[in-house]
Amino acid sequence: MPRQFDGKRVRAVRRGKDLSQGELAAAVGVKAPAVARWESGTDHPKGEKLPAIAAALGQPLDVLFPHDGPPDLQLLRCDAGLSVADAAAILGTSRVPVSNAESGRRRLGDAYVRPLAEAYGVTEAELLAAQDCSFGIRPETSGDERASAPRTVGEKINYLLEYGYLDQDAPSNDEIVRRVNEHASGPVVTVEDIAALRAGATTEASEAVRAGLAEALQVDVAIFQDDAELNEEVREFLESIRFLKSIRGGQILGLAARGNGAGLSAEMMATINNLVGELKHKLPDVEDEG
Repeated sequence: MPRQFDGKRVRAVRRGKDLSQGELAAAVGVKAPAVARWESGTDHPKGEKLPAIAAALGQPLDVLFPHDGPPDLQLLRCDAGLSVADAAAILGTSRVPVSNAESGRRRLGDAYVRPLAEAYGVTEAELLAAQDCSFGIRPETSGDERASAPRTVGEKINYLLEYGYLDQDAPSNDEIVRRVNEHASGPVVTVEDIAALRAGATTEASEAVRAGLAEALQVDVAIFQDDAELNEEVREFLESIRFLKSIRGGQILGLAARGNGAGLSAEMMATINNLVGELKHKLPDVEDEG
């Protein structure tokens, strides 16, 4: 999955650092109007620009631009700050092998694995695992992966906002604050408090705030207890929503647009069909469309 980009958040962090749009643009290697478009939401930076943006703003890449799940080849390349052309130049080839591998059409030749892993700053095993993800092959859930489930209050807020809303807009920080304070019958939290929790700047939240968050986000209050992971049933349901949301948002079908236009590989299509079948029993019953 690609990293999440929030132009409003970038603008807030930039202003907090007393940087102008022109200064950020210069640090990233673009023109000031490009930064203005990013912050207004009319455009998004290329993935390979995100590490430079995070560095210029003094923020960890994973905090400013989070992503879900294991990395695929595209994410590894972008996190290394490289374009497809850059990666192809490292391999001494055209863009086709890189594009085909990233879009799940044709795997990298053996001779390309080591130099690309070195360029991306990962091991060959990590590169091959990312290639599997690009082909729609998901790794088995491990204890380490379960341990990485959202634990802090902020991580849980971000998780629920990102994947818990399919056909409606997720509430803004302002809306969350309003609902929490209404539930508490008084001002127990501010917009700045919620922003700090979501950014990981703080992990402290009173019982009143935790209870209000559960009410605001329509989940059981137990989810917001200290170090309480989402239970397996809730995680499976939200994972189902995440998967369907990615289809509706074009993130899976959009893979067909990468590369030479040949479309998704048969292997990836089979994987998607299997996943849809697995998820049917986890979703609320719906009437078949006639």
